[in-house]
Amino acid sequence: MIEPGARLAGRYRLEEPVSDTGGATFWKATDETLARPVAVWTFADGFPRTTEVVHASRATSRVSDSRVTQVFDADDSGPTPYVVEEWVVGQSLAELLAKGPLEPERAAGLVAEAAEALSAANATGLFHLYLTPNKLMWSVGGAVKVTGVGVDAALRGVSAPDPAAADAQGLGKLLYAALTGHWPDSEQSGLPAAPTDSGRPCRPSQVRSGIPPKLDEIVNRAVFRDTGNQAPLASSREVAEALADVPRMVPLPATPANAPPPEHGTSRRSGEFGIVTPPRPPSPPRPQESHPPKKSEKGAARSPGLRQALIGAAALVLFVGVVAGAWVVGSNIGGGGGDSDGTGADGTGNQEAAVEPDEDLDTLEPQNTESFDPGGSGEEHNDRIPNAFDGDASTHWNTQRYNSAEFGNLKEGVGILVDLGEPAELHEVDLNLGNAGPANLEILVGDEPEPGALATSGEAEQASGETNVKLADPVEGQYVVIWFTQLPDEGEHRGTIHEVELRGKM
Repeated sequence: MIEPGARLAGRYRLEEPVSDTGGATFWKATDETLARPVAVWTFADGFPRTTEVVHASRATSRVSDSRVTQVFDADDSGPTPYVVEEWVVGQSLAELLAKGPLEPERAAGLVAEAAEALSAANATGLFHLYLTPNKLMWSVGGAVKVTGVGVDAALRGVSAPDPAAADAQGLGKLLYAALTGHWPDSEQSGLPAAPTDSGRPCRPSQVRSGIPPKLDEIVNRAVFRDTGNQAPLASSREVAEALADVPRMVPLPATPANAPPPEHGTSRRSGEFGIVTPPRPPSPPRPQESHPPKKSEKGAARSPGLRQALIGAAALVLFVGVVAGAWVVGSNIGGGGGDSDGTGADGTGNQEAAVEPDEDLDTLEPQNTESFDPGGSGEEHNDRIPNAFDGDASTHWNTQRYNSAEFGNLKEGVGILVDLGEPAELHEVDLNLGNAGPANLEILVGDEPEPGALATSGEAEQASGETNVKLADPVEGQYVVIWFTQLPDEGEHRGTIHEVELRGKM
């Protein structure tokens, strides 16, 4: 039996159990490597669905929407299987409703955010299937969080013939609860069952006055399929579209003691219809230090910027003089500077120190680039990939953050896929990996952008800074992948690429 204080993977210290689901225990824990709170699932011997939960957790980690609770680590290969998740601090919808139903605009805004998050999860093949008021959170950081996506269904062995419709109905029930303070089926999460009329739950507008007809209709289409002339809402995406134009004025929980103040505009849709978190008071202006201007010998005021510019110019002149002097001295030592026709001492036209390249290589220009995450979400900061090909080393692309150098045991690697537009002969790859710690990379080349069609053609172990990966033999292909197989084993465990240059023959 696992006790408080136990450590998993040498870094996750279990502090206290929060709940138990038939042999699966949910813990508050600490990631001692990153010094942050995390949530951990552990499983008793004989728990029948451990493998399903771990696999579902890995799938959830690929959902890129930040409103879905993040999965940091999952492993069922050792004696103690576990799943490590984001620890969400805030209030659940059930807690928010303890004081009564929400204002309609706030209720709609909260559920709209949840619908968008679930729509993103559904697009990857993941469904919740167990939406309750405890699964919808409003964090102290000012963000909506949907907990249990994929994992809750695996924990409980829940399935549905039409999972998309089941999630749409669950979202409708959350909206019903937020509007009325009742749950439409029966008592749930401390909420009383909805009153009935002729043996069926009343519509929201029958339970509480002042509910806009549009929201009343959305609930009926999602929960009761009582649609009149309109089709039922049969997916999270359809619910999100139905709520797309509602104000995102989500409710604000009481902030726990010592918690940081919420950020302004942290909701994904914040600022479109109004402020979702109270603004911080403006910081007082920093007083400007007053210094009398220094004067030159002639008494003219000279600014610090001008003084620095003059110093820089003087340094440049001195540097040029030193380089010129060294060249002259070197030329004299080498034999009087050579003949006027440019030939060297041996009459061949080549200086002995000069090294001619074996061949001239072309820079292979990408026609398209995207993140390469087979089996994952397929989205590893796609919007930043152009930074790795813009010729500016001050910009970069990076992977998502993982909980270990081995991607938290969630996947084998991630990288950038480059489409050259047509087959080309690749000889070498120049990389600028910036100041991140050492990482392992491979260069994959193939004729199709699929894992089975890409072969490892070069590799670099413990690479950092400016790195040249020279292929043992030139390889022809249209697609090239710069593939991280191990992230820097320090800090935030993410791979970074500032610049990529592919060289070869078209």
